[in-house]
Amino acid sequence: MPDAPVFVLVRPQMPENIGAAARGMLNFGLEHMRVVAPRDGWPSPKAVAMASGAGRLLDHAGPFDTLPEAIGDCAYVFATTARPRGLTKPVMTPERAMQHARALMAKGQKVGFLFGPERAGLENDDIVRANAIVSVPVNPDFPSLNLAQCVLLLGYEWRRAGDDTAPEIVSLADTEHAENHEIERLAAHWEDRLEEAGFFFPEQKADGMKRTLRNLWSRMPMTRADVQILHGALRQIVRARDRRE
Repeated sequence: MPDAPVFVLVRPQMPENIGAAARGMLNFGLEHMRVVAPRDGWPSPKAVAMASGAGRLLDHAGPFDTLPEAIGDCAYVFATTARPRGLTKPVMTPERAMQHARALMAKGQKVGFLFGPERAGLENDDIVRANAIVSVPVNPDFPSLNLAQCVLLLGYEWRRAGDDTAPEIVSLADTEHAENHEIERLAAHWEDRLEEAGFFFPEQKADGMKRTLRNLWSRMPMTRADVQILHGALRQIVRARDRRE
């Protein structure tokens, strides 16, 4: 079963973009690059230098003389383009394309993604060899993406489609979430001290003020360190008041 799709750079013009694309691919676990007819020849020291640690992707990238050679073993091919082409093909967002690619690869099919040259992108003769088009929803007044940027964006979507990282976590720095009884003690501590200070005034509004304060404590995602520092701050305020008195 293929472990990742093939990213095919078709007639890339700048070796620096090839290297940057390799680096972006490896960032997201993609290691299968193929280069078709690079303008400045191959191998390219400039591409290796720009790859900055991802040079091994370039070792097996080709070059290939023609696009049919580069995608000959692929069962399904996506072509990336920002312009309408007047061709009858499915047009997918990067997110949908990577979901579909993963489904195809789960069945053992090899999948390829085509990226065109920097100046004008893929030609229609390239796109007709693809099964579907990937179109990034960019600013219509400035739709052109740098080659390496487009590769990075698709690589990110590939990783995201198979990643189970939680969308949000709280990093606890050597502490733990406070338990409910700890929050209750903190709330009672502050309520008692505020009562002594005459905070709950006028009397007819006191119950509502206390409920608001209790709701504030329960709404905050507090850690044990938070609880301790708020207890300590209140104790210090009371000590300072007593000294002045």
